Amino acid sequence: MDDEELRLDLPVLPPVPPMLAKAVKAMPKQDGTLFYEPKWDGFRCIIFRDGDEVFLGSRNERPFTRYFPELVAAVKAELPDKCVVDGEIVLPRGSHLDFDALQQRIHPAASRVNMLAEQTPASFVAFDLLALGQESFMEAPFAERRERLEGIFPEEKGGSIRLTPVTKNDSQAEEWFEMFEGAGLDGIIVKPGDQPYVPDKRTMFKVKHERTADVVIAGFREHKTGPIIGSILLGLYGPDGRLHHVGVAASFPMARRAELMEELRPYIADLSEHPWGHWAEQAVANIGQPAAGPARGGQRVPGAVSRWNAKKDLSFTPLRPELVIEVAYDQMEGDRFRHTAQWRRWRPDRTPESCTYEQLERPVSYNLDDILAR
Repeated sequence: MDDEELRLDLPVLPPVPPMLAKAVKAMPKQDGTLFYEPKWDGFRCIIFRDGDEVFLGSRNERPFTRYFPELVAAVKAELPDKCVVDGEIVLPRGSHLDFDALQQRIHPAASRVNMLAEQTPASFVAFDLLALGQESFMEAPFAERRERLEGIFPEEKGGSIRLTPVTKNDSQAEEWFEMFEGAGLDGIIVKPGDQPYVPDKRTMFKVKHERTADVVIAGFREHKTGPIIGSILLGLYGPDGRLHHVGVAASFPMARRAELMEELRPYIADLSEHPWGHWAEQAVANIGQPAAGPARGGQRVPGAVSRWNAKKDLSFTPLRPELVIEVAYDQMEGDRFRHTAQWRRWRPDRTPESCTYEQLERPVSYNLDDILAR
């Protein structure tokens, strides 16, 4: 059944924009009300189940239902008959999460979706309860919602629907912050236990890792408003001596975007002479693939088509790879920055060739099953 044909008889109905968290630099200290949870790295999702009808709602209110048929089956087998559960769709690969593989699941072809559902099945980590039976918990404090959520997981059976661990000990949360990164998690979520569920409001807190790296500026994309900088393409040199695309820096005030355009304009290069000169060839090959992926011989270059918006043009203006900046980043996803990097400063004292992957800190590995067993 198509998502638009669903007939749900629930006290909370889609669409529900999920409650959000605002970033803080330090772990909030326990004040008697706080709950601490691992921050899962996947697709935020609210599950609506009414018997055999299941709807997987996304953060942007576009349904995930058709992309994760294995989760629809798991919801019917593992969750109560009538419920609304907030959580994260994740893709475990061995002992860690694989966000790259999760992105591959968003594909227009049903045949490929079904194939990937078998080859790389996703899981769902539950961390909030919005409704159970005909009772809504939207106005209930989180402490009560968490207690009721635990009630629908009487024992951890290791299925596809799992319950996130939680602690009220801020020292334990600090340990989790350091330990769990090795399994692909990217921080800690802190929830006031006395607050109701407030859709689309940043009433929770998130603490994420921040590290710095020196990177090469290798290109830019213009801002949607005109000929000013929208984002800067960043590169690092691999052991093979080639420059690999590792992400972008994009958060600049409008005045700074105009200044950067003037600063970078003298370095505009001919694409045919650029380290990513085969981008156009890769652009055609990568249609329907993630925005940035390995190209010929394993070199990572900028992508051509956005997985989330096929009409979005991701072409770029190449720059001679001569400028170095320091950026802040939270974590790596394989060999690229998982999120947009933050500009920190120019590094005129560094040569581009010295900006290699070797400078990056790698977290100690931690087993995903050990986290979920807590």
